[in-house]
Amino acid sequence: MLFDYETLKLIWWAFIGILFIGFAITDGMDMGVGNLLPIIGRTDMQRRIMINTVGPHWDGNQVWFITAGGAIFAAWPMVYAAAFSGFYFAMLLVLFALFFRPVAFDYRGKLPSNRWRSGWDWGLFIGSFVPPLVFGIAFGNLLLGVPFHLDEFMRPFYTGHFWELFHPFALLCGLVGVAMITLHGAIWLQLRTSGDLAANAARWAGYSAIGTFVLFGLAGLWLALGIDGYRITQMPPAGDILSPLMKQAEQVPGAWLDNYRKLPLTLIFPLMGLGGALLTWWLSRRNNPGLGFLASSLTMAGIIMTAGISLFPFIMPSSSRPEASLTIWDATSSPTTLNVMFWAVVIFLPIIITYTSWNYYKMRGKVTEEEIQGRFSAY
Repeated sequence: MLFDYETLKLIWWAFIGILFIGFAITDGMDMGVGNLLPIIGRTDMQRRIMINTVGPHWDGNQVWFITAGGAIFAAWPMVYAAAFSGFYFAMLLVLFALFFRPVAFDYRGKLPSNRWRSGWDWGLFIGSFVPPLVFGIAFGNLLLGVPFHLDEFMRPFYTGHFWELFHPFALLCGLVGVAMITLHGAIWLQLRTSGDLAANAARWAGYSAIGTFVLFGLAGLWLALGIDGYRITQMPPAGDILSPLMKQAEQVPGAWLDNYRKLPLTLIFPLMGLGGALLTWWLSRRNNPGLGFLASSLTMAGIIMTAGISLFPFIMPSSSRPEASLTIWDATSSPTTLNVMFWAVVIFLPIIITYTSWNYYKMRGKVTEEEIQGRFSAY
């Protein structure tokens, strides 16, 4: 074995974070375009142009989401089981919303009817708006603590209710998710389109950049001043068999800031989230959407990593019994599983990134009305 068990646990925490960031950057771009479809797509031709900017890539981008879900199941099986107990209806809501996307992409252009196309456009909007909203709400609930406990057989029991998920702080986190995704889609449209459509995209890039900055800043202040965090107070001796119920944990005001106090360098992530949003706005105003897209990507990476660093080492804190909280130390798969998956990631992830980058490079350039009229488009 190349790495010891504790190091593998840390590596897989980082890998799953990378998968979430990859999903946000790639599929978030598609969803951002979908969010803006009924807002800045004022004619059928403009909406066709918007959809064609993401049409060749959207299905490949969705693989990041599927891979992240599979990685959580393989690396953190207890988290997967507990999450389905608590967030089952929320996950179904995301799944049903995502159903609209492939069907809309495939069937929108099959009939010339305006009503037909408008209906599928709203389907794309629903499939693009709901997932980032629900994902943000889910992260907000993780920071609030999830009402579940484990019995003596390590079976998770969720004691909350569906409507409890919509805590005001969780809703604020959901709006952060929508705002950053919309920013990413807007700067992508500014990069890939021209004329009035690009100008409208630049305008919405400004709106969503300021929205992301304000909402993320408010969420950070609320987390620091008004949300009790979780802290491990006692762990079993090194080498002992570790299960979630063998530790001691407590809910303490300000505990979500512990990691930033211990490692001040980690403050770079919330600064990336805030500064990246302002930088994206500035680059959009200067009509430099290429660098703006990179800045928007850094914004989302900073926001996601801020949530991860704040929670660390917790993955799913328990508000019912803090000692039952699931962490990277006690809710992880066996060393063999982590080691085998590690080599799979090391071999295949660079191949996937290289192919995806080549794909975007070959399909670079602006999508124009003349290009769509001059060739057949299924979208």
